[in-house]
Amino acid sequence: MYLKRTLNDELSTFKSLRFPYITKSTKVFRHKVVVGIGGNIGDVKRRFEHLFFDIKKQKRVALLETSLILKNPPFGFKDQDDFFNSIIVFKTSMTADVFLNYLLRLEKKFGRKRSFANAPRTLDLDIIFFDNRVINTEKLTIPHPFWHTRSSVVIPLSGMKL
Repeated sequence: MYLKRTLNDELSTFKSLRFPYITKSTKVFRHKVVVGIGGNIGDVKRRFEHLFFDIKKQKRVALLETSLILKNPPFGFKDQDDFFNSIIVFKTSMTADVFLNYLLRLEKKFGRKRSFANAPRTLDLDIIFFDNRVINTEKLTIPHPFWHTRSSVVIPLSGMKL
């Protein structure tokens, strides 16, 4: 069950038992990672719940916190359904490159198919922050270059403890 709150004509938030969520993990990992999650194909909120439990079972990461879920219009390619977005905070000892590959495998597991930029998708996982590092490689840019301009990141982040 989700509690819905309408922010304006385009934005709504949803709360459930696991979004938002905070835990005190006793696992010792070196890095703290903030990841944006999103999707707009199928039952995205249910997919987020499945993702939550999948992550909780992983031994290489600890899930620390999730944000509320935000429903917002698409950007870029606009002829598609609205997106649902949230934030997940992890702890891990994986390097940024290895963690990126972990996220790409999760996207694939949950049915992500890459067709074109800003296309509709079942699940999108973006590293927003990796500790306080700045990384700029061909495969990875951290912090995410547009995080501060996207309501899909800023609004969910605003209510988090981090």
